[in-house]
Amino acid sequence: MSLQKYSQKRLQDKVAIVTGSTLGIGAATARLFVREGAKVVLNSHLDDAAALKIQTELGEANAMFVQADVADADAMQMLVDEAIARFGRVDILINNAGMNVFADPLEMTPEQWKRCFAVDLDGVWNATRSVLPEMLKRGAGAIVNIASVHGHKIIPGCFPYPVAKHALIGLTRSLGIEYASRGIRVNSISPGLIMTEAIQNWFASCSDPEAERERQAALLPCGRIGQPEEVAYTALFLASDEARFINATDILIDGGRSQLYHE
Repeated sequence: MSLQKYSQKRLQDKVAIVTGSTLGIGAATARLFVREGAKVVLNSHLDDAAALKIQTELGEANAMFVQADVADADAMQMLVDEAIARFGRVDILINNAGMNVFADPLEMTPEQWKRCFAVDLDGVWNATRSVLPEMLKRGAGAIVNIASVHGHKIIPGCFPYPVAKHALIGLTRSLGIEYASRGIRVNSISPGLIMTEAIQNWFASCSDPEAERERQAALLPCGRIGQPEEVAYTALFLASDEARFINATDILIDGGRSQLYHE
């Protein structure tokens, strides 16, 4: 089968749900998808200034915002139902919503453990479970999960976040194989250090923000910190028909750091 010629807009007439899409990687992905011709359902657990800003930026014709906590299965089903009611279908799901939980294993509270998995693993399944019937009915769909370099390498002091991200990569592979013959592709992306608002705030909290920024950049073989748009472009590729033979796969976006041997 020869490859078709793709239109200049790589997601023309597609409908995408992007969870956690008012800031950071999610917002960059939503903006890029709209530029590439998609209608986008924006999401956050907060209906705040960031949500209003991106919804206004993208415009009512191109995007709608639905407040929903990914940890709430009923809320995610409601989000999908609203997406279908507004745009008629769902072609793409980007599971971006997540949260950091870093704690000493023996000092971590049960609430911290539960919330980490409720958002970083259950949240992905809640959204995926809600879109699968629609995708299976049409025999087509692309799901992209935003995992993490923590799903490949263990950084001390970050428990239990890596546990959830390892499980998320396992979920990606399992679902990708489970539904491959029915037209559904499930892949994941594992970003390393990306200059999101959260990372900017972390740098600002350091005693010497610029020194810490330089230290972190020096750890990367490429000598710089990644940008949200660089993750968004990989999500675009995986969501597009250009990646139609890619399934059950994880792509690392970490500037090569996870492949570097440290003394």
